[in-house]
Amino acid sequence: MNERETQHKRQSGSREDHSRPRIIIDADACPRGAMLAARELCQKYNWHCWTVANPNHQLDGDHHVMVCSRPQEADMKIANLTRSGDIVVTADLGLAALVLGRGAIVLSPSGYRFREETIDVMLEERYLHAKHRRSGGRSRGPSPRTKDDDLRFAHELEKWVSRAGRDPYTD
Repeated sequence: MNERETQHKRQSGSREDHSRPRIIIDADACPRGAMLAARELCQKYNWHCWTVANPNHQLDGDHHVMVCSRPQEADMKIANLTRSGDIVVTADLGLAALVLGRGAIVLSPSGYRFREETIDVMLEERYLHAKHRRSGGRSRGPSPRTKDDDLRFAHELEKWVSRAGRDPYTD
């Protein structure tokens, strides 16, 4: 790499090593237990662990990207960072749909794997629930997170990390 390429790389903020696979975490809404499990697995399997969040979240790490607080800013950054083969951790259905289209494996913080075959139905269901709430209807919120949720997530994530390099569309 010549002097000019090195300077451009420094200016663009690119610290990426394309030889190592990545887990990219939507850290704005990721529970602490899921984040810790992902970081531990990244160390165990020599993966990069990227976190993306707005300034309201105090996170550290070699690959933490802080975005401004505008709506959807973290989601757009994650979508732009994602490449085929990455594992993205998010509870956001819209973001899940975007990164599935880029060839990523997408897990929720509870360990549920989002799939291209079902994401459209899930987005439609989200729309109908929002419409119901806007018209005055009520809906249940999520159940409180438990240690079992953290264990299930860690198990599912390790399953996908250990499969790296294999076809992600076969279970």
